[in-house]
Amino acid sequence: MSNLGTEGAFEVLARARALEAQGRQIVHMEIGEPDFATPANIVEAAYTALQNGATHYTPAGGIMEVREATARYVGKWTGVHPDPAQVVLVPGSKNILHFALLSLVEPGDEVIYPDPGYPIYSSLAAFVGARPVPIPIRESNQFRLDVEELRSLVTDRTRLLIVNSPANPTGGALTRADCEAIAELAQERDLVVLSDEIYGRLVYEGSHVSLYSIPGMAERTILMDGLSKAWAMCGWRLGFGVMPPELAPRFEKLMINTSSCAAAMTQLAAVEAFESPESDRAVDVMRAEFLRRRDIVVDGLNALPGVHCHRPVGAFYVFPNIEETGWDDRELARALLEEAGVACLWGTAFGQYGKGYLRFSYANSVENLQLALQRFTAFLAATPVPAR
Repeated sequence: MSNLGTEGAFEVLARARALEAQGRQIVHMEIGEPDFATPANIVEAAYTALQNGATHYTPAGGIMEVREATARYVGKWTGVHPDPAQVVLVPGSKNILHFALLSLVEPGDEVIYPDPGYPIYSSLAAFVGARPVPIPIRESNQFRLDVEELRSLVTDRTRLLIVNSPANPTGGALTRADCEAIAELAQERDLVVLSDEIYGRLVYEGSHVSLYSIPGMAERTILMDGLSKAWAMCGWRLGFGVMPPELAPRFEKLMINTSSCAAAMTQLAAVEAFESPESDRAVDVMRAEFLRRRDIVVDGLNALPGVHCHRPVGAFYVFPNIEETGWDDRELARALLEEAGVACLWGTAFGQYGKGYLRFSYANSVENLQLALQRFTAFLAATPVPAR
């Protein structure tokens, strides 16, 4: 257990809730969860499924009808058409990451992961006995990994490369040229890649490029995705993985030994999410609103003294650089919550290369985002930097 890390977002959320219980009004910009309701047609599909008896166990890999719909969805968005047997449905996409590590990695093997990045990558890699190796994700490269730097980190012990685009916490996204270069390296060094594309439908400039779509990569890539972000379904708990044929039975066996199966009604609602034009329209509406909020937050942060904020390409996070304020990132995040009533995360919650940054989620109303910017502005003006 000592090898397991945690997610700072849930720690800060708990502290924010405790302050609210004391009567404080907190603006929540810490948790990575859409503030929209799940589209009504998806809710209705789940209700209908329940009425029709979707209250029982399902096959470990998922209901075949849903696996088929997922395969069609992946084919539509990536151009690669997997067999439904290559699709495994799980109660939350973290299971795909965990199962990949359990299936592929021996103690002492190396797992390369993005830093700053989703903290569960390194946490679970260490948990299974691997050596987590960070690849720095730098603002100077628009928060995209540098493929030549990645090449320098690959050794004979490298077993798995984890890639996230669009990315948490930075909102950076890989270009097609980036993906092609990663694909060339992966094939040259015989690497398996886990491509986390959970934010793939939330891209604001250009279009999402799936690493899974690059020729030669479907054979060595585990595509990790789910319904939480694009369709505002975090609480429904449904993720999916698409993988080489020899891996899917291993993932199913791990499902049997852990969760048994994903919820039947959630799986059947996913068909509506993947295939209904109404669902696509709902995603488009949410993405347009996130874009509006992104620009409000980025412009507001860039107006603050000592703060500069890169305009993210995707997801719903900003990752402003606060080094010139003189504050330590963890201390500033704590003070903003405790003194200004703004909940956010410190950059080093996402790895050592996040030092000097904060992460704000703009999955909140424009009114609340503007209030948070006002409070941040007033805080910087009124609060001296603590001595170190």
